[in-house]
Amino acid sequence: MRLILLGPPGAGKGTQAKILTEKYAIPQLSTGDMLRAAVAAQTEVGKRAKAVMDAGQLVSDEIVNAIVSDRIDQPDCANGFILDGYPRTVPQAQALTGMLKDKHAELDAVIELKVDETALIKRMESRVAETIAAGGTVRSDDNPEAFRKRLVEYREKTAPLSDYYTGTGELKLVDGMAAMADVTAEIEKLLLPA
Repeated sequence: MRLILLGPPGAGKGTQAKILTEKYAIPQLSTGDMLRAAVAAQTEVGKRAKAVMDAGQLVSDEIVNAIVSDRIDQPDCANGFILDGYPRTVPQAQALTGMLKDKHAELDAVIELKVDETALIKRMESRVAETIAAGGTVRSDDNPEAFRKRLVEYREKTAPLSDYYTGTGELKLVDGMAAMADVTAEIEKLLLPA
């Protein structure tokens, strides 16, 4: 099961990925985690990434693509994986398509959690209020202004992936505003043919 979950911050991708990784015994691959692991393991591409990061620059698509390619070759990905935070752009999606083709593999599904952004902001504000009421610590980016910026960045950079994957025929839409169990059930229904 090779899967991509799309949707803006707060849409529930992480929650659904956790459920799916347990059900299908496949890893959730986070770009940040993969990058840190490659640097720590001092792989060839990890050394290149470290040099770029040490210079205070953003890691190029070429390096990120190479790290993803290396990671999906690992034994724990033999039965599939869920990509989290990759691809972020259409060029990365195109690279992933080529990478999988070279590995004689393909995606089983690209699932986008469709959500109402205004409701997402209210959800985030409620979560912050609940965390504070419970005496917990609120993440620095859990505030309406920072969240709105993340939504704008998502719309500009990542939302075009919907059109790309619609064009490839791989995109499936799920109502991300439904109850968590209903979202899970809908995703599982879409995955049945895979």
